[in-house]
Amino acid sequence: MIKVLLAEDQVMVRQGLKAMIETDAEIKVTGEADNGKKAISLCEKQLFDVAILDIRMPEMDGIEAAKVLRSRFPHMKILMLTTFDDNQYVMDALKLGVSGYMLKNGDTESLIRSIKSALSGGLSLEDQVAAKVMPVLLQKQDEVSVDPALTPRERAILKCIGEGLNNKEVAERLGLSVGTVKNQTSQILDKLELRDRTQLAIYAIRHRLV
Repeated sequence: MIKVLLAEDQVMVRQGLKAMIETDAEIKVTGEADNGKKAISLCEKQLFDVAILDIRMPEMDGIEAAKVLRSRFPHMKILMLTTFDDNQYVMDALKLGVSGYMLKNGDTESLIRSIKSALSGGLSLEDQVAAKVMPVLLQKQDEVSVDPALTPRERAILKCIGEGLNNKEVAERLGLSVGTVKNQTSQILDKLELRDRTQLAIYAIRHRLV
């Protein structure tokens, strides 16, 4: 069972999202909060696999809550949720290492897919969000050259990560084992001195690998 924390300050929206999520028998919303502080408090009392945080909430917003949760519960995956497709919100969330950024008007299938993708190490961006954030990621012209320390295989894996593929999907595309992909990804992180897959995805996009 995948245990989800859902933090959204509008009750009707939260109830609707919960109903959508729980159409999948493998997923259960086991915690609900209406602000970031309550979300953090819940995480201190029980374990969650995924936290879905609304960007704009009273007392503590989703970005601030995500910072705390990433620090205290590094193994928990975080998905950001909002009606605001503002570039800066997206960039702030991605820099934190969240596993996805979704708009509230998304469909049930996309929401469930994002939750499962996060647990598999994937990065999910709604099409509307991706269309706005890609130009921002590509703005810095001084970051085009890829680190020469990367091997051809590592570059291939990095390219797949930039496309949002999880470890299993990368392994299938490149004809490798999942274990090899995990080990190579760790090596890439060390070589590039990056923190997580989200930063790898941003690196891949900025360096024109995708």
